[in-house]
Amino acid sequence: MKAFFRKIFGFVLTPFEKGKEPFVHRPSSRLILIAVGILFSALSCGLLAFSNKGNLDAAFLPIIVFFCVGAVCLIVGLLGTDRAVASIWGSFSTGKKR
Repeated sequence: MKAFFRKIFGFVLTPFEKGKEPFVHRPSSRLILIAVGILFSALSCGLLAFSNKGNLDAAFLPIIVFFCVGAVCLIVGLLGTDRAVASIWGSFSTGKKR
């Protein structure tokens, strides 16, 4: 089932899974990404529910942006590889010691 959804959402996952450089992945990164996706999706739904009927035009852009950000976070968090999660967070190792 996961492979089916990975094929459907491949256009979202492919840009984040590209690359050969080493990356750093923590298991908590995936959980935080899913939580952020849920929060942005809830914010989008809340804006849609509480926007006035006459003022929906003003809320249209934030609703779309928050929904898209939430959807990408949820897709990468639930279906993406460890490289995709690290790509979202920018957790790539440069080889330099700190």
